[in-house]
Amino acid sequence: MIKYARLLLLPFSVIYGIVIIFRNKLYDLGFFKSTKFDIPVICVGNLVVGGSGKSPVTEYLVHLLADYKIAILSRGYGRDTKGFLYADQTSTAKSIGDEPLQFYHKFPQVTVAVCEDRVKGIKQLKDAHDVIILDDAFQHRRLSPGFSILLFEFQKLLETQFLLPAGNMREPFRGYKRADLLLVTKSPWQISELQKEQCSSHFNKSAVSNQLFFSSIHYKDLQSLFSSATLNIEDLKNKKIFLLTGIANPKPLFDYLLQFSPAIEHHDYPDHHSFSSGNLSKLVKAYIQDQAKEKIIITTEKDAQRLFDVTIKELLLNLPVFYLPININIEADCKKTFDQKILKYVSDTTRDR
Repeated sequence: MIKYARLLLLPFSVIYGIVIIFRNKLYDLGFFKSTKFDIPVICVGNLVVGGSGKSPVTEYLVHLLADYKIAILSRGYGRDTKGFLYADQTSTAKSIGDEPLQFYHKFPQVTVAVCEDRVKGIKQLKDAHDVIILDDAFQHRRLSPGFSILLFEFQKLLETQFLLPAGNMREPFRGYKRADLLLVTKSPWQISELQKEQCSSHFNKSAVSNQLFFSSIHYKDLQSLFSSATLNIEDLKNKKIFLLTGIANPKPLFDYLLQFSPAIEHHDYPDHHSFSSGNLSKLVKAYIQDQAKEKIIITTEKDAQRLFDVTIKELLLNLPVFYLPININIEADCKKTFDQKILKYVSDTTRDR
């Protein structure tokens, strides 16, 4: 059914592609204005709708650039508000979005803000910061970032992809040529040379030799949602897992948890889904009625931000709810080069104060 629906939508994808190519060309030729700033601006983006691992990469940059005063600027996808807002102690996933809220909770030393107009947002932030990291702004052509990191999810890179609306690509694949670094995310922990070659075949030789890097996911210890308690991943053995996700691609997480427990009941929702009382009541009912002696509720760090809402938080308070933080590992042989390219850009661009 999906295959036939895609075929029906292909003509619209062709029209969409023509419009996007024409729009990009007008920006490239200078007919449309693109604003550039004298402060280091790093864009983390992708070519597709949905997650490619932008949040872990943004967090990687925060650690890498720890010596600078950093601001993270996001659109705030899924929020109920408009305009420019700073994240603060009153912020919720509904007011600023789940990913900005995650950054705010994780990095108290970093300014986190949201604004759908990135140019306006940078103007608000630039005078008080050394570096601005843009979360998901590669297609925001009104802005010309100084440095762009474009992400490609490993598994999707090996598959045929289509432009919207038949597929999930925001623009034609050749858009990668605007990026400074190309990072394949969610790669196997021990990626083979053949797998690398399969990924590399999509890019020109210059990009492969100078810009293409590979990374994998590293899962950390489980963190309690409502306390400071942690749980080693090995402790999941013999436990029944109730997995709650609202992310674009939960398969890597599901497969990872299968290594520790074959008993997983997955409550899966669309990316950025706003969990309702009904959703959580269904989860709690399934948990309570299950006969397993050892059981646990697990969610992602991003999804956890939407569970702090006062209207649903109480449903989970007395249950063992944990989230699984992740970070990325850049392939060891290339990590130094990857880091140096970013650090050199920031050092060369940092203005005199």
